[in-house]
Amino acid sequence: MGAFDFSAEAELFPSRARASRRQPVGYKRFARAADAIQFAVEELPAESLIGAYLEVGEERFSGQEIRRLYDRADYPLQRRETETPPPLEPAPDATRASSLAAHPSSKKTARARS
Repeated sequence: MGAFDFSAEAELFPSRARASRRQPVGYKRFARAADAIQFAVEELPAESLIGAYLEVGEERFSGQEIRRLYDRADYPLQRRETETPPPLEPAPDATRASSLAAHPSSKKTARARS
């Protein structure tokens, strides 16, 4: 990612979190992109950031790109301690473990039949 103007006007379009218990957050306009980035990372529920995008000028930035902008060394605002963002895709072992839990092993099934 090259030069980025953190002082430019920005528009934030959060995704609608289906399972969120919080009041949904809609479109927001910010005088500075740095403020929009800070709001997105520090205030939005993590699931809303995944599908969100930030528009600065004619450029759009995905949720991952918003996070990268926040993590850059030249980000101008003080960062608040935030949780590590959740992975966008489940880990292969997690998928396998949930699959195994959903389908009992053949040994258990054989014991239950006898």
